[in-house]
Parts: sequence; C-alpha cells; structure tokens
Amino acid sequence: MTALLTKNLPKMVLDAETAAELMTANPISINAGASVQEGLAMLTDRGFSAAPVIDEAGRPVGVLSRTDLLVHERERGGGTAPLENTADWDFPPHRPVEGFSVEVVDPTRVRDIMTPVVFTVSLDTPAHQVIEQMLSLKVHHLFVVDEDRALVGVISPLDILHRLRV
Repeated sequence: MTALLTKNLPKMVLDAETAAELMTANPISINAGASVQEGLAMLTDRGFSAAPVIDEAGRPVGVLSRTDLLVHERERGGGTAPLENTADWDFPPHRPVEGFSVEVVDPTRVRDIMTPVVFTVSLDTPAHQVIEQMLSLKVHHLFVVDEDRALVGVISPLDILHRLRV
C-alpha cells in the first residue's frame, strides 16, 4: 500500500554533505555548575525539552532534560517548609503567620542531575552518517564539536528536514 502512495511522488534529496551544513550553530547550553533552578528557568523560558550541559572549557559533558528535573523534584520531595519555630530568628516575625511558608533553596547543581551521556559528531562528519547515528542511537539530538571538543552546534530532526529538497 505504501508503494502505491509514494509511486508518483518526487524523490527527496538531502542538500547537505557534512554535519557543519546540517547543524544549528551556537546552541543554547547551560554550565554544569549552574543551579537546578537556573536549569529549570532556562528550559522553561526558552521552551526547550533539553539542553546540552558544558564544562568550563565549553565541552559538552551531559544533557539536562525536563525528565531529569522531574525525577530530581520527585526524589527531593518539594520546595517549601511551613513557618515554624521562628522564635529563634533574629528578625520579626517571632510568631508564625498562618498560611505562609519559607522556600527551601535547593543547593543541587546541574552536574548532579544531568544525564552524563553526550553523543557528538565532528564538523566534517558526513551527513548520511549523522542520520545513521541518530537512528541507531535512537536520539533526537546530536551535538557537534570542533577539534578541541568544544560545543559548536546541534543537529535535530528538524535541521535535517530543513535540508531536504525535491
């Protein structure tokens, strides 16, 4: 049945030869030492489901995903504590105020909850190998690194679709 549906359609050709031609350059990333709150804000504000995590040299060391954040929050058990035992505080109020709570600041860093696996390709990796690698690894993103292994780009399925021509 599929052969009948595609019989008269023109063939699509990938108009890219290397990873450098497929990638979106200068991807948004987050530093491994950033707080979990910063990671959450970055993903939420930008509408990302995941982002590469880089070290001080700009090398990818992991991926922070919404799933990583959800698992961390579930394991942590919440982020507020009721106002109790405020009599020992050095500032008012000395009596608890009903309905108020104090936010418990999470000291966890992105490096502590990220997925520490990064799939990379070099700038000159042939485009067909990029696609084969994404399919075989069953991943939605491959990160592109330069000769110093610094993050320079990301390739998503949408990047590949943008380069298909009739």
